[in-house]
Amino acid sequence: MNNSASPESKSPSQLIDARIEELGDWRGWMLSQLRGLIKEADPDVVEEWKWRGVPVWEDAGMICTGETYKAVVKLTFAKGASLEDPSGLFNSSLEGNTRRAIDFHEGDAINAEALKALVRAAVSLNKSKARK
Repeated sequence: MNNSASPESKSPSQLIDARIEELGDWRGWMLSQLRGLIKEADPDVVEEWKWRGVPVWEDAGMICTGETYKAVVKLTFAKGASLEDPSGLFNSSLEGNTRRAIDFHEGDAINAEALKALVRAAVSLNKSKARK
């Protein structure tokens, strides 16, 4: 990858790669792990880069965003309030009528199977709404 290329000339996937690399700490590792699980759950997922630096995963609509903060990596599911969460992964943004989020802190374990189930449920919901 040409590091001198402007952000406008890079693909969303390249920009996400660069964000992971620039973080260079547990947040980069966590974002990388979450990204991999999203791709495993939905091989057709499309990566986007929105709002001046937020990784976004889409399939028939937005699935989730991956924001990084000083003390947390936050996966926000656009339609999370409409998803079943039998494993209780959602632990943030619980008060709204639409979104739900999962805050991951340094040292947190990822429940890979539950996360992939949420991603698949979000894709299924997007596709069911797209058919109407």
